[in-house]
Amino acid sequence: MAEAILGISAFFHDSAAALLVDGKIIAAAQEERFTRIKNDASFPINAIKFVLKQGGIDENGLSAIAFYEKPLLKFERLLETYHAFAPKGLRSFLKAMPIWLKDKLFLRKTILTELKALGQHQVPLYFPEHHLSHAASAFYPSPFESATILTIDGVGEWASMSIGLGRANGIKVLREQHFPHSAGLLYSAFTYYLGFEVNKGEYKLMGLAAYGYAEEKETEQFISHIKKELVDIRDDGSILLNMGYFKFATDLQMTDNAKWASLFGLRKREPEEKLKQSHANLAFAIQHVTEEIIFKLAKTAINLTGNNNLVMAGGVALNGVANGKILDLQDVENLWIQPAAGDSGGALGAAYAVYHIVKQRERKLQLPDAMQGAYLGPDFTNSQIVSAIKGFKGNIHHYCDSQEKLVAKTVEYLIDGKVVGWFQGRMEFGPRALGNRSILADARIPEMQKRINAKIKFRESFRPFAPSVLEADVSEYFELNKPSPYMLLVKPVNGSKRNVFETKKDANFMERLSLNRTEISSVTHVDYSARIQTVSKESNALYHKLLQACKQKTGCGLLINTSFNVKDEPIVCNPSDALRCFEATDMDVLVIGNYVVEKH
Repeated sequence: MAEAILGISAFFHDSAAALLVDGKIIAAAQEERFTRIKNDASFPINAIKFVLKQGGIDENGLSAIAFYEKPLLKFERLLETYHAFAPKGLRSFLKAMPIWLKDKLFLRKTILTELKALGQHQVPLYFPEHHLSHAASAFYPSPFESATILTIDGVGEWASMSIGLGRANGIKVLREQHFPHSAGLLYSAFTYYLGFEVNKGEYKLMGLAAYGYAEEKETEQFISHIKKELVDIRDDGSILLNMGYFKFATDLQMTDNAKWASLFGLRKREPEEKLKQSHANLAFAIQHVTEEIIFKLAKTAINLTGNNNLVMAGGVALNGVANGKILDLQDVENLWIQPAAGDSGGALGAAYAVYHIVKQRERKLQLPDAMQGAYLGPDFTNSQIVSAIKGFKGNIHHYCDSQEKLVAKTVEYLIDGKVVGWFQGRMEFGPRALGNRSILADARIPEMQKRINAKIKFRESFRPFAPSVLEADVSEYFELNKPSPYMLLVKPVNGSKRNVFETKKDANFMERLSLNRTEISSVTHVDYSARIQTVSKESNALYHKLLQACKQKTGCGLLINTSFNVKDEPIVCNPSDALRCFEATDMDVLVIGNYVVEKH
């Protein structure tokens, strides 16, 4: 009988479910995609139903259930923290307790009750630690027989950073950093102070950092203040936060805003407040400091293990700017990052931990890795797609009876400057759209970045877009000679592709971004960088065909690829989601399955 293990993450942010059968990933998805609530933290009942259905798991077909952390240990940390900081934090304590007493503390009963309703009775339930789940998600699907494991996030139960060694089917934890001293929470504190939402806006902070001027005196002072007053960075990468400046341990906010305003000479930015150069300089400063911490940790981790294959997970591992630079570290020979590095990936890691560590099952290497391109979500038939199209009146749709015709038609639209919604195959697992739930456009058109942000994504104008490029061509455009299939590496555009000009330091953000920086200007950020996705025939055959066809027509096998959603909504999951998003935006064309949908 097949050994089926269900992994679950829930109740904090970005709930998800994943299914392993005999050690192979069958399906994985975030709950937000089904409920349409961004970063949904609720029990992932819809994601669980999907993965069980995808795996054909009948009544009592599960061998085990794994939850991605230990709730009782987390509750212990909560109580000890409130006690240590008492009488501070009473308001936060009173808000947290009812939630813990209702949902989180009695999680075992909740999980077993929900699964019983789905026909899974008396299934063994396991609770690996949070950082072990992250570590398992990084090591077991990786292409390495053994590897150094580095996990950095906000906090799990107690750990905020951990170093481990993965070998065969085992993981040995070698070192941990404990709450409240956390590189992830340090970065999130700046996310909050600069007016973005914690656990959602960290990637906005990373994008804003590129607008900062490294050489400006203000930026240098910001870096100095951070390192002298906020965080003590040790040579091994461990840190100590000056908790007099932070409130996240006991309060409902991240920072002591008055102290920060006094330290930086810059008050907290409100969410809709206009961005200034000082905000960008502060974002650059914390990005710079975070990179210093990460690089020291990577070096320490490899020195501890003696293994220069590095695998990473945890929310901080989604910092593509830092990841791109990790590749250049002398100590790192090979790097692999879990594409669902945040808490959603913890569901997958928990299932892996039970399969390999608890049940001691042998690990079988898969190349290029075991993630199957992260295409682990639902897919839909043409009949399901056409039924959804007919439910949306006022659109014209055409059927293409072959992939070749579909691709040729799509390329025509793209070359003509159209913005195309591209909905194909299985939905991606993790935060990135990788060519199955994507919005595509011609990266050579300079005004495309501005148009998509304003008219389609309805999001902040300063934010960049990522390129999808044929894997064989990546070195032609970027300072990268390795695959980057999961859009987790930021690297510079090659010097030969750049247009050189003086940037006025007093120019506003959009003036600076709209300058025609390269021949692929709409995916080139203000610092000449790009967050790269490489596409091969093996990773995504249809998307590869599209890029190949673009290259044949234009000489450029590269497109803008941004996630198929608008600001503050999850990536689309099903055909109806895609059609709603298409109709609500200035998107020109929707290519969905074998159908091409145009607006009247």
